Amino acid sequence: MLKSMTAFARQQFAAEWGNVTWEIKSVNQRFLEPNFRMPESFRHLEFELRNVLRKRLNRGKLDCTLRIEMNPKHAGRMKLDQEMAQQLLTAHEELQVLAQDNQSADLVQLMRWPGLLQQEEADTDTMEKDVKQAFSQAVEQLIEVRQREGEALSEIIEQRLKGISSEVAKVGEQMPAVIKWQRERVTNRFEEAKVELDKDRLEQEMVFLAQKLDVAEELDRLNTHVIECLRLLKDKGPVGRRLDFLMQEFNREANTLGSKSINADITNSSVEIKVLIEQMREQVQNIE
Repeated sequence: MLKSMTAFARQQFAAEWGNVTWEIKSVNQRFLEPNFRMPESFRHLEFELRNVLRKRLNRGKLDCTLRIEMNPKHAGRMKLDQEMAQQLLTAHEELQVLAQDNQSADLVQLMRWPGLLQQEEADTDTMEKDVKQAFSQAVEQLIEVRQREGEALSEIIEQRLKGISSEVAKVGEQMPAVIKWQRERVTNRFEEAKVELDKDRLEQEMVFLAQKLDVAEELDRLNTHVIECLRLLKDKGPVGRRLDFLMQEFNREANTLGSKSINADITNSSVEIKVLIEQMREQVQNIE
């Protein structure tokens, strides 16, 4: 099954501590090239997330963006250092005895004592778990989009391959008539010039001319490439590079076919085949 390298995925995850949003944009690239944009507090997860991509994808340039919205209620609660508070209150009582003053402690002033009130750290393990889970879901979504896009590309390429097969068949049907026409043309020119040629020599020239005009090899190769392309379209693994190579081979045979043409219809078929190949090549660039 073909997979396109062009896709977009967006995954949101709502947790008690806040909201996680992953966006992954994918375009064609010769190799797998992921780029991450995320808050510095989660930057240490990048290596692990890259491994997730390597296991699931083979090619493509990926822009992965992480957005975090913290829940203010869980951004960090205030925690009282009870041991320190008890020490401060005990010290206050001792000062009262020494000063012989029963003045009550000013709690507001005590709360300003350095380190008495501390902000609780968020549960980073839970946050990282949620971020990684959301990323895995985003990757799954991206793969699904790639597969749907790949199915559409497969249909487009199959249509172009059918067009090539049709043109190849058309050229094959015309070749006997073209060779016969060329033989009669050469013979008539010799007759008009009143030049007598040995029949054996004439046959040799006709055989040489027929070999020069023969495009059976090119037609066979074009048909072979069509069959191989159809086979690759059903392959489960990444086939983009192999399809790209076949496009080059298609072009090679189409150019040779055009260079051997002495007939307008065959020339037109050669041009049409090149157009179909170019249309396929543009689509193949997006296949994983």
